[in-house]
Amino acid sequence: MTATVLAQSNFIFGLRTGVTNNLCFFDEQTVVFPCGNNCVRYNIDQRWQTFIPGTEKSQGMDALAISANRRYLAVSERGERATITVYDLQHEQGRKRKVLTGGDLPMEEFVCMAFSPDSKYLIGQAGGPEWTLILWLWEKQRVVATVKTTSSICPVTQVSFNPYDNTQLCVSGSGVFKLFRHTEGALKQGNFPKVDAINFLCHAWTTVEQVIAGTDTGRLLVFESGDPRWEIDVTGKQQESDRQRERKKIMETKVEGSAAAPRVTAILSYSKGFACSAGPGTVCLFEKTEDKDNYRKTRVIRIPEDPCSSEPWRAVDQMVATMCISPSEETLAISTERGQLYSVTLSSAEISKGEQAHFEFLSHSFHSKPITGLSICIRKPLMATCSLDRSVRIWNFETNVLELYKEFQEEAYSVAMHPSGLHILVGFSDKLRLMNLLIDDIQPFKEFTVRGCRECAFSHGGHMFAAVNGNVIHIYSVTTFMNILNLKGHNGKVRSVVWSLDDSRLVSCGMDGAVYEWNTLSGKRESESVLKTCSYTGVAVSSDAKSIFAVGTDLTLKEIHNSQIVREVPGDEVAHTTITMSRSGRAIFTGTSSGTVRAITNPVPLQKSWVEYQAHCGAITKMAITFDDQFLLTASEDGCLLVWKIMDKEARSLRRDKELVYTEEILITKSDLEEKNQNMLELNTRVEELRMENEYQLRLKDMNHKEKIKELSEKFIQEMESLKAKNQSLKTEREKRDLTHQAALQDLMEKFSREMRDLESSNDQKLLLEYEKSHELRQKSQNMQDDYQRQLAAMAESRERALEELTLFYQAKLQEKELLLGQGQDEARQQTREFEEMKKQAEEDADREIHDMRVAYEKRLHAEEETNLNLRGEKGIITKKLASLQKEIDDRCSDIVKLKHEQKKLHDLIHSLERDIQGLKKEISERDEAIQDKEQRIYELKKRNQELEKFKFVLDYKISELKKKIEPREQEIKERKEQIHEMEAELEDFHKKNTQLELTVSELRLRLSTTDKEMRKEMQRLKDTEAYVGRFKAELHNCIAFIQEPKKLKGSIWELHERHVQQSDGVEKVAVDTDVQMEGSRQREHLERNLASLKAKLAKDSEVQRKDKVKLMKENVSLIHEINELRKELRMARTQVHEYESQTKVTKKPKKLNSTEVIGTASKELEGNVVVRLDFEQEAERIIQLQRSEIQRLRQEMHNHSLMVRPHTSSSSSITKLPALTG
Repeated sequence: MTATVLAQSNFIFGLRTGVTNNLCFFDEQTVVFPCGNNCVRYNIDQRWQTFIPGTEKSQGMDALAISANRRYLAVSERGERATITVYDLQHEQGRKRKVLTGGDLPMEEFVCMAFSPDSKYLIGQAGGPEWTLILWLWEKQRVVATVKTTSSICPVTQVSFNPYDNTQLCVSGSGVFKLFRHTEGALKQGNFPKVDAINFLCHAWTTVEQVIAGTDTGRLLVFESGDPRWEIDVTGKQQESDRQRERKKIMETKVEGSAAAPRVTAILSYSKGFACSAGPGTVCLFEKTEDKDNYRKTRVIRIPEDPCSSEPWRAVDQMVATMCISPSEETLAISTERGQLYSVTLSSAEISKGEQAHFEFLSHSFHSKPITGLSICIRKPLMATCSLDRSVRIWNFETNVLELYKEFQEEAYSVAMHPSGLHILVGFSDKLRLMNLLIDDIQPFKEFTVRGCRECAFSHGGHMFAAVNGNVIHIYSVTTFMNILNLKGHNGKVRSVVWSLDDSRLVSCGMDGAVYEWNTLSGKRESESVLKTCSYTGVAVSSDAKSIFAVGTDLTLKEIHNSQIVREVPGDEVAHTTITMSRSGRAIFTGTSSGTVRAITNPVPLQKSWVEYQAHCGAITKMAITFDDQFLLTASEDGCLLVWKIMDKEARSLRRDKELVYTEEILITKSDLEEKNQNMLELNTRVEELRMENEYQLRLKDMNHKEKIKELSEKFIQEMESLKAKNQSLKTEREKRDLTHQAALQDLMEKFSREMRDLESSNDQKLLLEYEKSHELRQKSQNMQDDYQRQLAAMAESRERALEELTLFYQAKLQEKELLLGQGQDEARQQTREFEEMKKQAEEDADREIHDMRVAYEKRLHAEEETNLNLRGEKGIITKKLASLQKEIDDRCSDIVKLKHEQKKLHDLIHSLERDIQGLKKEISERDEAIQDKEQRIYELKKRNQELEKFKFVLDYKISELKKKIEPREQEIKERKEQIHEMEAELEDFHKKNTQLELTVSELRLRLSTTDKEMRKEMQRLKDTEAYVGRFKAELHNCIAFIQEPKKLKGSIWELHERHVQQSDGVEKVAVDTDVQMEGSRQREHLERNLASLKAKLAKDSEVQRKDKVKLMKENVSLIHEINELRKELRMARTQVHEYESQTKVTKKPKKLNSTEVIGTASKELEGNVVVRLDFEQEAERIIQLQRSEIQRLRQEMHNHSLMVRPHTSSSSSITKLPALTG
């Protein structure tokens, strides 16, 4: 019988600690880490996970290792025989490739592993007491070499390959630092340093011969070729003393434990240098300097404080367990000893060198201790968990994100979510608290005097909840918060309570072996089932409330109906810890003490028939199924939360009776809502200001671009003209070449025709000769063919004669053989009859012998059974002794493992830079091509520059003539310059005023921020006072318990008085607080009035500046109009000069003159009115050029001034646009 309902792993929250190298990058966006009894591949961007389950009989994972090409993952697992499993990560489900063992050597665990740089070899360090290092050629499952690395008292913490040499290995640990080389089929040690007093926690290869090792006292020792060279302090200061003296100092120094010294628990090497942990929550980045023996500390990255914790500093005190870096070295990720994953982008850390760099969560914040409570919501896709790490977390099982979490001062034992998803019930050691789930916080709302509540549950309607206090179940009303019922009957602690679907029944089970069904209206017991030999740990009820399913310590699953146990299924020597049932009643899921999940069909079969899944590495504490039967949720003592997808046997989701619609309502306080609205208003205002500022900048850029476009268009027009002339000259040259080529082609054609005629005549003669030869050869071939035909006919006749003779011969032999065969068959039949007779007699004799032997052997068997019973008794006694001894050995091994795990560190990954090098080479080649193109362009520009210099000689002569006639305009330019200087002085004054106003506004904002901080401090003080009052009420409630014993009551009251009564008077504190509040309000009103006056003054100054700017723009408009008029006059003068030149060219002789001669003749001929016109043209051209440069300078100055006054003038409603320069 097979299960009709299956479960598939969908998502998991958590990290398994105690595993060496428990975090590594598969690619740029995917990391691999252990969680529960699985290895998880997690995509950081898309937030999906795939799972690689552990082996069934595994006792837990010890270490991970990923190959240099990031294709293979090695996982070591403990057991009766330690194994290393190699998976292919390129396969979607992580296909298992090979399983490696220690061969004939007794191995219980492998504490650390490493792949070779070419991914062909794998090394594994076995645990104590042997501490054997094994080298495999893993694809062939062949042990290549083994060596003992250390003694039983000096554990090894890390092994690694030299990333540049497959044959060299490094082993480090407590008093151990050894280099081995694989030669001649053995591992041979290459160095013998004296490091017995140094406890190495980690190491990393930085070069071919250099290794950096970290110690538990915060020292970084640099080894070259296996010998210590110098020491680097984690503070970044390097010892610069003599190397030999430093080496002697390192070897002779006795290391003493210092609490203040930061432990270097992880080192990671990358292309720029290396990164190492430097104490709790700190990672330091070191980069290489020009001196190859020096490293310089460049960055310190810290784990930030947790704002959701009551003790934010606890997050900073986490020790870094593992570090890894992405293939492109963009992202650095770490794991901590408390099961958290962090990451940081190294590029952003380098950019913000002036600021403190901090890690961020890689995915979410996880539980770091066993999960004690799990509850789901009906109206929202939410689930709540609580843990011994004093945190309560709200998860979304559809989007797989952490919605909300908060840490408290007490441990949380149980949790229950209201069906609406707006409230949560949490059981602490001193109180049971009902809290509201706000948009970004969890706030207590009501407290109930239920101490150490281990179980609590809301009814399906949400109008009641049940809370367990020892062996009593309290039922409260959610609306009135009154205690409605107290259900008493259990003699032991209640371990589980479940409401029926209609909330009319409540089923409970306890350590006393009792399962009770209560009526929630009357408080009476409807049914009961008591089995004192079993302590129940979990209970579930069917949807019709007729059947109850319970699990306990007797390793069985029981179905109870009408107070009777109707079915009992054994658990295969594994205890069930919890149980849950689907709403449809088709399937039952149980959790075991080994961390597995079992899916069982309903009705429950009598035989062992279930599907078992590897889930957690610790006992499962809680299980729940969502209201629509789509997801199964499991929580465990390993601190992991696993979400399963429930499917039928055809791998499809279960059908829903009715589509469940989730609500989206949230709770938010009025103050938070007002604050958010105010922030939105401020942001909208800021956005509007930025929009106006950007529009102004765009207008200025448009003006600049138009000017540049105009200049470029003029430039390109000139170039086009020159190119047209050049093109025309090339065309004439081409026509000349075409004529020469046609003449040469005609000569070649004539020569070719003569050669063709000669060849045709010679070939005709050759063809005649060849034809005569071919005719002779055909005749010979015909004669040979006739001869062959005659020979073939003769051979065919001889073959037929021989065939007839052979046929007659073999027919005669066949007749003889048939006669012999008949005689043989007769003899065979006779022998068969004789054999059957002998066989019958032999069988009868054998039956008699078998009967005799059976009787004899039955007697011997009876005697052996008696002997076996005696031996079994002796075996039982020996087994008990062996079990006790094995238990002692396990205890010792667990102590060794605990001590070893305190010193474990992550094997850092060293990856190849070939991909980066290829990219850089490609980039260099591209840049070389670009440089060649630029050089060609520069050559062309130089050539063009030479041509322009020739024109410049002519223009210089004209400019020298025009320089003599600029005096009429110089006076006007001076006046304009004075006017511009006055405007600049006014702009400077406006700028100084605006700067002063900005300083005043910043000072007022600073005062406002200090006032806000004081207000927050007062609010925090008020919360502390409320918490103090709550504790006082709880202690007072404890005192009331002694109301019948006056002495104890007096003593408790006296202790309460000594603990809480202070010398200062509380009334004075309240008065002081009131005065402080009044003074704060007065200062706030004063600041608000000052701010309003400053805003009015700022608006007035902005208006004045706007008017001045408009005035300047109008003056610029008038100047531009005047320039346009001058340009028109210049064009008229140019046309007149052109007409005159065209007239004078008619009378000139056709004689070539150079540029100097042209200028000389023109100056002699142009007399009278013509000379006047040329002088006017030259003067106008020069004035225009000067005014252009002056206007450009003025525009640049105006642009600079506008940028300086931009924050105050951005609110101007309109800006006058300058008219374009026409030309």
